[in-house]
Amino acid sequence: MTLSLPLPRNTPRNLSAIGLALVWTGLTFGAAISPAPVEARTAVPYYTVELAAPASEARSIIGGVVFQCSGTECLAGKASSRPEVMCKRVAREFGEVTKFAANGEELQADKLAACNTK
Repeated sequence: MTLSLPLPRNTPRNLSAIGLALVWTGLTFGAAISPAPVEARTAVPYYTVELAAPASEARSIIGGVVFQCSGTECLAGKASSRPEVMCKRVAREFGEVTKFAANGEELQADKLAACNTK
């Protein structure tokens, strides 16, 4: 003898509602955990530095930001510090800074001179 329960009359409608709910949950959950687009590598650097002498290292981390140097020019992304503070840190790491620009704006001569004092 086989025991079976009778299915209610609206079973196909319940199954389709359950199926749609599962699909919707999967889509929304998938969108929530999918990776966000990464910043493009060709982004314009925030800091542009010109040094008096070539940098001793091609890459250095200063103030939590990676500075990529080639000869006397160094480029880096944005940090949370003020430009004057970053300039001082760069000067401490690489030596005399002849030009320091943050977001395209160069430091004034007096601030640049203060940047190079130790």
